[in-house]
Amino acid sequence: MKKLIAASSIALSVLCSATVIAMPAPASAQEIYATNGHLFVNTAKSYMGKVSYQFGVRNPSRLIFDCSSFTQFVFAKHGVSLPWGSKAQTRFGIPVPSKSRLAVGDLVFFSVNTPGQVNHVGIYIGNGQFISNLPSKGVTISNLNSGYWASHYITARHY
Repeated sequence: MKKLIAASSIALSVLCSATVIAMPAPASAQEIYATNGHLFVNTAKSYMGKVSYQFGVRNPSRLIFDCSSFTQFVFAKHGVSLPWGSKAQTRFGIPVPSKSRLAVGDLVFFSVNTPGQVNHVGIYIGNGQFISNLPSKGVTISNLNSGYWASHYITARHY
């Protein structure tokens, strides 16, 4: 009887140790951020041709925004609270160390008036491009790495 119990215990332990339960690995913070980044970008793109630019304005009901109230509006659609003002938005989130480390959904900041001073913001959409709300153009996709925007880029933040 003792041999039968011992044999049963050994068989059970072998069976249990051989059983592997496949559990998906938890998503990394980077994977979660990348998913959210695409949500921000898709939301911003959905407003192309629908939004007007007016400096200092945040009017969601009439879809009139400046650059920072537009990013604030887009991020709020996904539960992320941003302050109003491009300079204020640089104080939140995690700094991106270089352009080569940009992720989809990062906020990118520029100096368009006073050299070295942040006064424009957009959302990085990947492949060296970003989307922002511009005077006379509205919500537009621009190239981050060449021309005007390349020479006016200041910094970026992960949210």
